[in-house]
Amino acid sequence: MASTKLRFPETLVLTLALIVCAQLATYFLPSGEFERAVVDGRARVVHGTFHALEAAPLPWHAALTRIPLGMERAAEVIFFVLICGGVVGVLKASGAVDALLAAVLARLGGRPVLLIAGMTAVLSVGAATIGMAEEYVPFVPILAAACAALGFDAIVAVGMVYVAAGIGYAAAPHNPFTVLIAQRIAGLEPNSGAGFRWILWGIAISVGILYLARYALRVRRDAGSSYMAGVEPWRPPSGEVPALRRGQAVLLALFGVAIALFVWGCAVHTWGLVELSAIFLAVALAAVPLCAMTPNFAAREFSRGAAEMTNTALLIGFAKTIQVLLEEGHVIDAVVQALAAPLEGLGPSVAAVGMLGVQSLTNLFIPSGSAQASVTMPLMAPLGDLVGVSRQVAVLAFQCGDGLTNMLIPTNAVLMGVLALGRVPYTAWLRFILPLAALLFALFAAALVVANRLGI
Repeated sequence: MASTKLRFPETLVLTLALIVCAQLATYFLPSGEFERAVVDGRARVVHGTFHALEAAPLPWHAALTRIPLGMERAAEVIFFVLICGGVVGVLKASGAVDALLAAVLARLGGRPVLLIAGMTAVLSVGAATIGMAEEYVPFVPILAAACAALGFDAIVAVGMVYVAAGIGYAAAPHNPFTVLIAQRIAGLEPNSGAGFRWILWGIAISVGILYLARYALRVRRDAGSSYMAGVEPWRPPSGEVPALRRGQAVLLALFGVAIALFVWGCAVHTWGLVELSAIFLAVALAAVPLCAMTPNFAAREFSRGAAEMTNTALLIGFAKTIQVLLEEGHVIDAVVQALAAPLEGLGPSVAAVGMLGVQSLTNLFIPSGSAQASVTMPLMAPLGDLVGVSRQVAVLAFQCGDGLTNMLIPTNAVLMGVLALGRVPYTAWLRFILPLAALLFALFAAALVVANRLGI
């Protein structure tokens, strides 16, 4: 009899299970709510005002009928994600991103430490600003071959990609798929707190680069110290490396200006996701003449990029359904009260670190950052109000937990794909990444404490 391989459920399956659990919670959990006060234009939970309400169990079909309602309430975020996916698709098709990374690789290939630092930093900036990660997958074979030629192993190549992406997501100042969505749910201004996040990113990426370079140089001196001992190294790939053309360089510069424009708009005119979508669309339109694309080709690539984000968009809508069910059953405040009770006596600093732990564990089951924000932030934002943790710090705890555990968990499809392309066994990767993950967890925990005390 053939053995059946145990497979971890898809994120959408887990989200549907959570929707059912949310409906069941309206039957078994007590109903209640907090009073809320408007502070600085935003509703905040008032400590000590929780009171019981009459039970309001939902009808048996609510788990199904509330899904369209959840999609409707998350429409702004869903359309934003789809538009961003389309714009990223056009940028990828323009060749600008590939040419930039290839140029960095060519310029720094003869200087190993600078290659590691330069590539890791560039890739991490892409993750921190526009949420790039999957887009780096095609570069793994190129980096693996370059590392083999320099006397490194494939772990160094994978590390340049995924240490960069993980830290970029964890400390992202502007990532539209995690930070902006979480801030919107928490009732914060888009891009608020970006200065502190840039400082945290700088420290974290420096730690990551030093750790990666130390390992690479050790392997170069002693091949037997590699965690990849016995695995056949990559050979240089065939084909020419694309050159960065003038139009592509102008497009990349224009994209940087667009990000700066949005940051200014948020600070001066309280812009949000609608304005950011418009700015991204303008960049995509500019890519057509700058990179000599036909309108039809750009339209097809936009549609293809948006289609790649369909799963994420669905997860956001389904995750919003969980909040809809808990709110209609008047259960969500009871859940927040139950979470707050054991944390209130520990102080804000311990509570902030506890939030980081909760988000890290949640990411094992919901590896999509956008979906995780939609599931957890409706709980974590009011929880922070009760235990003395600012909502900005609650968002930071979410993104740190998301980015950190994405470097570890086997449920992250992109990580497993990168490891497969680099021919890096998962056990070898864990031996490499676990010490760095412990260092970063301590760094992020300290950053949360400092941020909360500074009132970030």
